[in-house]
Amino acid sequence: MVSQPQSKTGIVKHLTNFIESRLPLEEMRHLAEKKLIPQHKHSVWYYLGGIAGMLIGIQILSGMLLMVYYVPEISAAHASILKINSQVNFGWFMRSLHSWGANLLILALFVHLFSTYFMKAYRKPRELTWWSGLILMVVSLGFGFTGYLLPWDDVSFFATKIGLDVASKMPLLGSAVAYMLRGGDTISQATISRFFVIHVAVLPALLIGLLGGHLFLVQVHGVSEPDVFKKLPPEKKTYEKFFPVFFLKDILVWILALNVLFGLTVFFPWSLGPEADPFAAAPMGIKPEWYFLAPFQMLKLVPPMIGPIEGELVGMIIMVCIALGFVIVPFFDTGLSKIKSRVATAFGVFVLLSLVLFSLWGALS
Repeated sequence: MVSQPQSKTGIVKHLTNFIESRLPLEEMRHLAEKKLIPQHKHSVWYYLGGIAGMLIGIQILSGMLLMVYYVPEISAAHASILKINSQVNFGWFMRSLHSWGANLLILALFVHLFSTYFMKAYRKPRELTWWSGLILMVVSLGFGFTGYLLPWDDVSFFATKIGLDVASKMPLLGSAVAYMLRGGDTISQATISRFFVIHVAVLPALLIGLLGGHLFLVQVHGVSEPDVFKKLPPEKKTYEKFFPVFFLKDILVWILALNVLFGLTVFFPWSLGPEADPFAAAPMGIKPEWYFLAPFQMLKLVPPMIGPIEGELVGMIIMVCIALGFVIVPFFDTGLSKIKSRVATAFGVFVLLSLVLFSLWGALS
């Protein structure tokens, strides 16, 4: 008697039983269904975290593919990028995808940061969630800064040089940190080697750990609710299940974001300038990437000397104080004082408008 081949349904059933007997899938599903998402006029901002997570995945995958051909050496870095752009199948697409993805990721994180700030998501019990998000923002900016130098073209070289010179003006440790990143007093092979290691090893390790902790805290405390929604009577509050309702909507938003990313990648491929010459004069109008333009432009307004103190040092101290404002705001605005809440909101509006105006000034100048 010849046995009949096992049906596809039977294979799927056995596979499902195999996985369910080893992983708590049912408990995980109940946990996801238990999580509720508030529905109100500001609910659209809840999608920013998912968009950022999706873009992080794109960056990891595209970065791994680029590492196959990239050579982190002064004599070969620019040539390896040129080879990726012109000789590797779809290399230009992957390199442009990685570059545009980095910019969209930082933009999504900026919007996510300020949307959670204005919804007061830093208040108890979400202080740790807020602080982990701030560190993730710093790590993402670190990705942008270290990755910008790796193509070793003239713009990235001199923009990095300016960035490190500005960073050296930071109080206390600025000079030592800049020296360590450069690997000396000038940008050299040591610099590109250190930037490469930081970009592909140190920062990804920090990112994975911090992101895991951040998502865990979001799961523990749930999604924050704005003050207007909290004040509504219970019968007027509406919620939807995270899984599957909000999750499916999240996927649709990811698809829209991917369309934007792929459109920029295809129609505006990332350019590559001439190979960097450390001994040449800096090109006219050199400036950092848009996410560093605001502090760069602000320092232009500071006079060279303010009394006996160097002007750039004063400017850096001001920026450090602004950053510290975001760190200590959970202690200042606890939700018990309307005046403090309004002051915190005004501070956020001031910082956001300053970032936008200074960035536009830098982009148009």
